[in-house]
Amino acid sequence: MKNNKNRAFFIQLLFLVFITITNTLCAQTNYVLPNEVVLFSFKTDNGKIVTINKDKDDKYIVYRFGTKNKVELQYPDTLKNDWNDFTYSYYLRGGGQSNEGMELNYLYFTTAGFQYVIYNTYYSSSDKTTIGIKIINIKTAKTNNIIGVYKSRKGDLTKFRDNTLIGKSDELFE
Repeated sequence: MKNNKNRAFFIQLLFLVFITITNTLCAQTNYVLPNEVVLFSFKTDNGKIVTINKDKDDKYIVYRFGTKNKVELQYPDTLKNDWNDFTYSYYLRGGGQSNEGMELNYLYFTTAGFQYVIYNTYYSSSDKTTIGIKIINIKTAKTNNIIGVYKSRKGDLTKFRDNTLIGKSDELFE
């Protein structure tokens, strides 16, 4: 009888450990679903996660932002064919430092009175690359700039240049 109680306790303990591990893994991976590919992602200075993903079959594109354990904002909130909800713009000027060369890349969308601008910029005059998100209040034009940690960057915004599914613009955010 004692052996059966020990065995039942052990099985319950294993079950609890399994559930805990599963929940932890799911919480940490909910930024990328099994059918998605990461196009661009990074961590911010304040420890948040930013990711732009697409469905492997190009059915949709999605932005996710939040902490390690919780997505705080997903846009759009439903996963549908919404490539046109995003816009890509860029600017290139070659010539290196003598011509103050630069490469500016922006992916942006608007929701709930705010424009979210994910950026990746390079200025040859300072030899500096920056990434982050600008959140612009459309009514007041006040901008909150969330700086990204460049070393955490995965992917590249330049892949949108030739993507025919996404809207294009000449708008710059510098």
